[in-house]
Amino acid sequence: MKTDFAFFGTDNFSVGVLDELKKAGLLPKIIITSPDKPKGRGLKITPPPVKLWAIENKIDFLQPEKLDEKFNLEIGNCPPASPCEARRAGKLEIGVVASYGKILPAKILASFPKGALNVHPSLLPKYRGASPIQAQILNDEKKVGITIILMDEKMDNGPILASLEFPNEILDSIKLSEKLATEGGKLLAETIPKWLAGEIKPIPQDNSQATFCQKITKEDGLIDLNGDSRQNFLKIQAFAGWPGAYFFVEQNGKKIRMKITKASFSDGKLKIESVIPEGKKEVYYNSKN
Repeated sequence: MKTDFAFFGTDNFSVGVLDELKKAGLLPKIIITSPDKPKGRGLKITPPPVKLWAIENKIDFLQPEKLDEKFNLEIGNCPPASPCEARRAGKLEIGVVASYGKILPAKILASFPKGALNVHPSLLPKYRGASPIQAQILNDEKKVGITIILMDEKMDNGPILASLEFPNEILDSIKLSEKLATEGGKLLAETIPKWLAGEIKPIPQDNSQATFCQKITKEDGLIDLNGDSRQNFLKIQAFAGWPGAYFFVEQNGKKIRMKITKASFSDGKLKIESVIPEGKKEVYYNSKN
């Protein structure tokens, strides 16, 4: 079933979902992503991964600073016969959201006749919020999964259209995100035509079972080497990539930050295998360093 839809997304998780939609022959008519931002030590202006995907696949895209009235005009009230006429209000049947980073206002949600679908990387209603992948690792969940919901104005609150559960292999957050994006994209590609055909009955979430996870900060990556070994390992896995897990050591009367780049857990013991000392290159680590 062919349908015109808008896709809202920003990061590599979003790209993973888009890749699976493309494999299924479902390409968005328009992509909405975040503005380019300074990144890295040199603060070089860098486009989000989804923008690069849109350019590579020749998909029209927008990068609004805010989802305000001006944006509504851009996406919903294009002049007739203009290049953006195909995304005139009512011609885009649904919106799809996957790790966009902004909450869609009610007016935007209402502009899609068949609503907006969100790909959320947890088994809702558990782990609503900004960091579901990291939170599932930190809590040592035995089962992880993907949920497709019909969005409402509240965060991760809408009724469930589809979900998929599978065992947690204790992957780090980068690898788990890739797996969840792939499975989420496949599930979304199956859900969209069924939803449009009226074959799915939305199931309200049980709000009494809801849990929430907060936005991650750089400080969250600090671990206590004298703390619980299992929890330290889960923290290292959860914060792979950014912010990275780290600890401090005393050297010549000065505190040196050590970013953990490789670690393993076996027989109840944590082994830190390599680190990047502050201002230096990656080195093998042992307690005598």
